Amino acid sequence: MSNEPKVLEAADRIWSSIQTKSACHPVRDLLGETDLDAAYSTQQINTDRKIKAGAAVVGYKIGLTSFAVQKQLGVDQPDFGVLTDKMLVAENHIISWAELMQPKVEAEIAFIISEDVHSLVESVHELKSKIECAVASIEIVGSRIENWNIRITDTIADNASASHFVLGSTKVPLAEVDLVGCKMKMSRDKQIVSEGQGVACMDNPLNAALWLVNTMISKGNQVRKGDIILSGALGPMVVVNRGDQFTAEIEGLGAVSVSFEK
Repeated sequence: MSNEPKVLEAADRIWSSIQTKSACHPVRDLLGETDLDAAYSTQQINTDRKIKAGAAVVGYKIGLTSFAVQKQLGVDQPDFGVLTDKMLVAENHIISWAELMQPKVEAEIAFIISEDVHSLVESVHELKSKIECAVASIEIVGSRIENWNIRITDTIADNASASHFVLGSTKVPLAEVDLVGCKMKMSRDKQIVSEGQGVACMDNPLNAALWLVNTMISKGNQVRKGDIILSGALGPMVVVNRGDQFTAEIEGLGAVSVSFEK
């Protein structure tokens, strides 16, 4: 890659932010605003560092699944980040504030992959046969970039602004849930703060999952049995404050909750 030194510099800047919990300047000054390959290379460097430090990859998150947000950032596709076991939070666990950076939450549908996927998947119908179940989830997003001052290359380099995630306890076969029409309500301390439905995620959360699977294959990777896919927000994200407690309810999938340290 022609700008490899700048990719490493961008990765180092974000890695330092992760280690110090101090937000950094955007990295688009190094990567530009349109070089997605450079941004993903930056992301991969820090994923490799996390794995070397003992983390294990457990799946992927999909971001920018709102067409309006894609237009805002000047792109025509979602992005993805890597999920590790260190990001997975037990339901109702209280997350330490020290682990977070500029946190926000959004309610999503998660999919659990039922078999290794080695080749491109032709359709949503084919993809369904490779998914074990759907689960309600809350993703905690966070940005290492100061003041969330991001463009597409900033967020991709920063692992799609991933932080933590929690999964509900109810696993539902796809045939038993309306992934497009299901309504979502997320409350903070029992007050509704976000509403939406499945159609908000690329018209169907499975469209997002199909994009992710095929993108991974095209990059020479594969999605493995047991992998978790966070398919994207069903409604607006909400800023997290100290002491907040959130519960997301998704029709057909039940509820999932997470709390934050005071």
